[in-house]
Amino acid sequence: MNTQSPPRFDPTRVPHLLGPFAPVSEEVDVEELEVIGRIPDGLDGMYLRNGPNPRFTPIGSYLYPVDGDGMVHGVRLTGGRARYRNRFVRTPAMAAEEKAGRALWGGLESMVTPDADQVGPLLAGTFKDLPDINVVRHAGRMLALAESACPYRIDAELATLGREDFDGALPAGITAHPKIDPVTGEMVVFCYALEPPYLTWSVIGRDGAVTRGPTPVDGADEPVMIHDMALTGRYVVLVLAPAFFDLRAAAAGGSFLAWRPERGTRVALVPRDGGPVRWAEGEAFWLWHTVNAYDDGGGADAAVVLDYVEWSRLTLGSGGSGDGAGEVTGGPARARIDPASGTMSRTLLDDCRVEFPRIDDRLLGRPHRRAAFATGTGRADLLPGEYDAVRWYDTATGASRVWPAGDLAVGEPVFAPEPGSGSEEHGYWLTFATDRTEGTSWFLVFAAEDPESGPVARARVPVRVPLGLHGCWLPSDGG
Repeated sequence: MNTQSPPRFDPTRVPHLLGPFAPVSEEVDVEELEVIGRIPDGLDGMYLRNGPNPRFTPIGSYLYPVDGDGMVHGVRLTGGRARYRNRFVRTPAMAAEEKAGRALWGGLESMVTPDADQVGPLLAGTFKDLPDINVVRHAGRMLALAESACPYRIDAELATLGREDFDGALPAGITAHPKIDPVTGEMVVFCYALEPPYLTWSVIGRDGAVTRGPTPVDGADEPVMIHDMALTGRYVVLVLAPAFFDLRAAAAGGSFLAWRPERGTRVALVPRDGGPVRWAEGEAFWLWHTVNAYDDGGGADAAVVLDYVEWSRLTLGSGGSGDGAGEVTGGPARARIDPASGTMSRTLLDDCRVEFPRIDDRLLGRPHRRAAFATGTGRADLLPGEYDAVRWYDTATGASRVWPAGDLAVGEPVFAPEPGSGSEEHGYWLTFATDRTEGTSWFLVFAAEDPESGPVARARVPVRVPLGLHGCWLPSDGG
């Protein structure tokens, strides 16, 4: 790690620090938002969304979406009214930077770290905690999640309570996309590392106690990046694309991730009962996010269906992966994984640009019919992570419905069930949107029955909400 002077770096030339991505520094509370339309009375709870938001001007480097301090934005809904609040996820490193009044850690590519004279012996030479990707609630804990590290616990007012290691049972942490089984109440997690064991999985029970500690995934024998996972009734599904960590190259000024397509992509089906891992292999592809997965049958050799967003290769930042390859292609996809033969077939369902997929979380691990995505219309030149429409797919018919957002850049759509209804067709889709031309932000509510007609309610947020990553709906009744 480099504790010397930061390399020359101009943050004003980084697209993901400008426009709708530009960070905000002020923490605000707005007691009542102006609402156009009508927020349904049944929506009682809080919508939260996390995302990278550097507290101070970055030094050394900045790489979207893996750099940046966490900031959680929340909209509290009750009685047709909306309240807004945002708060930084305050880590020890952020506290040190606030004391100094400037950034002390560089981005992951630069590997700049402060020395003991700047931050004391405990933080000197360490990487900065970045709980900036997702936020979930499980067993009464609200967690702001990092890429592969301990999450940070926050309270209902979004104040940071501290690093969460689950009573010492998960000291290395977890990744940003745990899956909560709606049937068992368990939260299944995984974690990757630069040293053996390179990949582990764990289970946290409905009551918050760790029931399975870090368990190595047999056959994962090199350090690779794995952003998301899927869960079925039988398996933990982990997709190992050929994105290999290369710290030697990073130390020499190169990329810390190497894309090696000749190695192909492997899928680990990890039995939740602790049985032997079953592997499948195929041609190289990358995925940031899964949609959902389920067992297609009840036998031991039944296939697994995995819906996800496929990309032809990994890219970071504004699109380059450093491998000299051509245009990145992809879209919503479905894989059918055969545990008996160790093979998988993949079908690209559409060639449209989509990301941030979500379903009704009550169906996680079981067959679903509706899936929502942020998408691009092709009418504007957008950065990775920037989308100008919302798209809904019907997996039974293959039909899709689209709401074009015009000048609004939309985020991940999250499903809020209609109280008392068990159907994925009855509820609301929630998201933030920020105007790319004037910087105003909105909280949008779509009716699931007819989403392409546009929001039934728009709550104007009087401060800009930068484009972020992932979030959740937390109903007041705890459901």
